[in-house]
Amino acid sequence: MDIKKATLVLEGGATRGVFTSGALDYLMERDVYLSHVIGVSAGACNAVDYVSKQPGRTRDCMIPTDKNGNYYYGFRDFVKEKSVMNMDLIFDKFPNEIIPFDFDTYFSSEIECELITTNCLTGKAEYMTERHDRERLMKVCRASCSMPLLTPIVNVDDTPYLDGGLADSVPIKRAQALGNKKIVVILTKNRGYRKKVVSPAMQRLYRRAYKSYPNLVRTIFRRSFEYNKTMNYLDQLEKRGEIFVLRPQVKPVSRLERNKETLHAFYEHGYHYMERKFDDMMKYLEQ
Repeated sequence: MDIKKATLVLEGGATRGVFTSGALDYLMERDVYLSHVIGVSAGACNAVDYVSKQPGRTRDCMIPTDKNGNYYYGFRDFVKEKSVMNMDLIFDKFPNEIIPFDFDTYFSSEIECELITTNCLTGKAEYMTERHDRERLMKVCRASCSMPLLTPIVNVDDTPYLDGGLADSVPIKRAQALGNKKIVVILTKNRGYRKKVVSPAMQRLYRRAYKSYPNLVRTIFRRSFEYNKTMNYLDQLEKRGEIFVLRPQVKPVSRLERNKETLHAFYEHGYHYMERKFDDMMKYLEQ
């Protein structure tokens, strides 16, 4: 396997991550791997499955084929667990029993993989790695994917964390800091998408829910500004040919989409769009 010296940046977006899964599955089938990967939220799940060389795994986790794989809680369990998703199923039973994760391949890989979390105490992004401890790796993935208000805070090394996308949704500056001249970015939203500011009602909800974490609340309130600034910067880099960007060409699925056919169609779109843009990407990487 020839690992190309380049950085792969994977945006989150909950179930919109199936687009990324399709794109990465095509790359894995072509045996194309980049030397550095940075994953955010759902992008973190895609990142680790890419490094462990398991095409189809993220797809199968996100699009369950039977009731045993249904990771959404009903109302009663939501109230009890304070989570819309069964995070124990996703980050414990899936990797260890139902859809086994290849920890050995991941830990022995030459690819450097960073998973982004948001530190609830500081409100800042942290770029976390794990090369030995299975439980900690899955805990970091869980933290990166833990959406505010919808899933609980996750403690890693006695520090509270939430969704990495809160502090650094698309870590292009982090990718540039790694020093690789080539950067491939896979987004889960259409060109031109920009986030809206948090409404006053939601601001009150966030303040009440995270009153112990004022820095986190400030980060959440600034997220739309930082995201939109990053998208403007990405557009400039892409226009100058300094990065390669793959993004959906159809309307993305909703963040918590449950329909299997809808999810599978978005996965297929990611797969076939990467197939269509593959030669362009390789030309960019090799020029």
